[in-house]
Amino acid sequence: MMSDTNTSRVPADSSGSSSDNSSSTAERLAQNSVFERFARAGFVVSGIVHLLIGYIAIRIAFGGGGGTADQSGAMAELARKPGGVIVLWVGVVAFVLMGLWRVAEAALGSASEPDADSTKAEAVNRLKAFSVAVVYLAFAFSAFGFARGSGKSSGSQSAGFSARMMQNTAGTIGLIVGGLIVIAIGGYHIYKGASRNFLKDLKGTPGDTVRILGTVGYIAKGLAIAAVGALVILAAGQSRPDRATGLDGALKTLGAQPHGVILLVIAGLGIITYGLYSFVMARYTKM
Repeated sequence: MMSDTNTSRVPADSSGSSSDNSSSTAERLAQNSVFERFARAGFVVSGIVHLLIGYIAIRIAFGGGGGTADQSGAMAELARKPGGVIVLWVGVVAFVLMGLWRVAEAALGSASEPDADSTKAEAVNRLKAFSVAVVYLAFAFSAFGFARGSGKSSGSQSAGFSARMMQNTAGTIGLIVGGLIVIAIGGYHIYKGASRNFLKDLKGTPGDTVRILGTVGYIAKGLAIAAVGALVILAAGQSRPDRATGLDGALKTLGAQPHGVILLVIAGLGIITYGLYSFVMARYTKM
């Protein structure tokens, strides 16, 4: 799918500046062979999780059983499969290392793009790295729970958290602001897919298949994330914490609309596409 035309590393500038030293430290961390292999394994596990979420969404669309169409539902589904618990334990380690990799980028700067165009761009890149780190560490925590047999539905946890927040005005405002941030994150994913900006994250020259998977996958995931944020705002505005149930609630709300079966199948296929693109990232992401 891709021709890896530039896999060599460019040595960090030895000028002695603190930014050069930071990027060099981040690069050494990312280039550690054990660290990198586990971190890349995290993309594989993430891909499996997204495939299962998409499958559950399509199954719900056709009334083929219960389950929650989010990462907790996918991990619960995985835990029931032969060898699934082993995959979850690998996922715990991999997600932790992916989170640490992004924490290092947030603190020290990117190893793959050590030279920021401006101070503002560098700050934005570090903020994005920190946000992704939080997501991966949350995935690790969730995988740890299901690997031990004590996993909980993320939808019910989200609803419980929203209920506590809605006990006062400040908490409700906080939820609305949080929902707007989530929508903005979803919008960024849509932009990244539509503009094909994700190609900058990859080594080599992507082929057409990779471009299609990335474009469709990022747009689909962005729409799903934005729907979660909109649901949080709606729940806060109506004082209905039971509606703030994350991705599962967003997808089931979509399924309840006119032509909901078609919409839910399309959403499921889009999430599956992102899962397939995750396997591409496992091989070709710059680290």
